[in-house]
Amino acid sequence: MANVGKARVLAAAREAAMKPRRVRTGIISPPVRVQRPSCEQLSCRRTNSPFQELALWRCLALSERMSDPRTTPLVQSLPASVPFVGPEAQERQRGAPFAARIGANENVFGPSPRAIAAMQAAAGDIWQYGDPTSHDLRSALAAHHGVPMDNIVVGEGIDGLLGYLVHLLIAPGDRVVTSNGAYPTFNYHVTGYGGALHKVAYRDDHEDLGALIDTAQTTGAKLIYFANPDNPMGSWHSGADVARALDRLPKRCLLLLDEAYVECAPPGTAAEIDIHDPRVIRMRTFSKAHGMAGARVGYAMGPAELIGEFEKVRNHFGMNRAAQAGALAALHDTGWLTQTCAKIAAARDRIGEIAAANGLRALPSATNFVAIDCGQDGDFARAVLAALLVRGLFVRMPFVAPQDRCIRVSCGRSEDLDLLSEALPDALAEAHQAA
Repeated sequence: MANVGKARVLAAAREAAMKPRRVRTGIISPPVRVQRPSCEQLSCRRTNSPFQELALWRCLALSERMSDPRTTPLVQSLPASVPFVGPEAQERQRGAPFAARIGANENVFGPSPRAIAAMQAAAGDIWQYGDPTSHDLRSALAAHHGVPMDNIVVGEGIDGLLGYLVHLLIAPGDRVVTSNGAYPTFNYHVTGYGGALHKVAYRDDHEDLGALIDTAQTTGAKLIYFANPDNPMGSWHSGADVARALDRLPKRCLLLLDEAYVECAPPGTAAEIDIHDPRVIRMRTFSKAHGMAGARVGYAMGPAELIGEFEKVRNHFGMNRAAQAGALAALHDTGWLTQTCAKIAAARDRIGEIAAANGLRALPSATNFVAIDCGQDGDFARAVLAALLVRGLFVRMPFVAPQDRCIRVSCGRSEDLDLLSEALPDALAEAHQAA
């Protein structure tokens, strides 16, 4: 699309999206304006390419035209929001597939062959609903972690479990604390249930657990979100430090410990916390180290009383048979997990070498991705990102300053990182020229 034509489409989409509308709620109400979503909700102009901005403003305009006056006042107050824009949408906009898919922190090394075989074997019985209790998988997870089954719930990835937990705990106006720039899907759920988010700045590119707890104390928050290791920076805290911090947690406040990347992290990162401790719920996934992002399998561990409450709100048939079978097989294939984690570590080193060869700094990472400091501000990093996207590399970046000085590159195969090595010098040159 020519630049002029694209600009006209963007302008028209923005105009349609921002046009005020009147909402009928059964009582007299003022016009409700659909506000421009924040960058963390749409990840458009501030984080991604012009292709995404075009697609997202189209989406927002469509949402505006199709809004239903029968929805609740809370829903009517929400902006159209997309926590993440998938690479598929970007490929449709650019009219070509990406040569390297290293932006969504997927595990390109793939799942265990045993997991693949188990899912293939389950395909013939896909006409049957999956076990609504995920009994066999929960039993295996309980044995793996040395805890009772009643302390584990399985769900549709951590994303699904986050939604269930927020549903259980947060009513409109309830206060919730998170880091400014941390996982946006959590914020999406909190906002969707009317919670009030209080955001704490990162400290030295780490989530600041002490400051999160301080903010919870001053605001009376019911829930704290804390990821260890962190996304999008890849930083981490020792498990011992996390466990010690619990002593400062306010009464009635729950620490949500997102451990999606913990299998990739150094020993000692996972906190040793009693499974019955009422102050903590932990969430893990088969999406990262186990390479099963498309199967959507996650689990939460915590006190039985809290885990039991999930039965009141969760989708009991949300876990399909093949996903359960694949996760069970993956859990038992410890050799494959060890091999994959070694590949991830090697890829992190390679990304660091590529960054250094271009005069950039790779931040230490305990995850399956690396944040590369581009050395300037967010506008420059966005220009680098856009140039990489044009060259066929799907990558992402943090969306809040000063972390947005970085781009975030998922660990890839040798051929993926060869493409990064080839494209990055030209992308940097283009960004410098535009600055």
